[in-house]
Amino acid sequence: MKKVEIYTSPFCGYCARAKQLLKSKGVRYSETNVMAQPKKRGEMMKRSNGGRTVPQIFIGDKHVGGCDELYELERQGKLDKMLAA
Repeated sequence: MKKVEIYTSPFCGYCARAKQLLKSKGVRYSETNVMAQPKKRGEMMKRSNGGRTVPQIFIGDKHVGGCDELYELERQGKLDKMLAA
């Protein structure tokens, strides 16, 4: 399975939904809380080509987007293929 990274902040409903979907699929991910680590916000924005909102999700080297984009990949049946190594 490809490496999954997610930038989040506390009390973010979209972050919780994205993490719940990943967990329901048995996906392990690394999480960076940009509120607790403010310097990581700049890293997140650079990696996501200016994305300011959380979550910002990466599968392998590909920027997926946020929660809505993650769920759209799932609805289209593309998420499992993207996660596969």
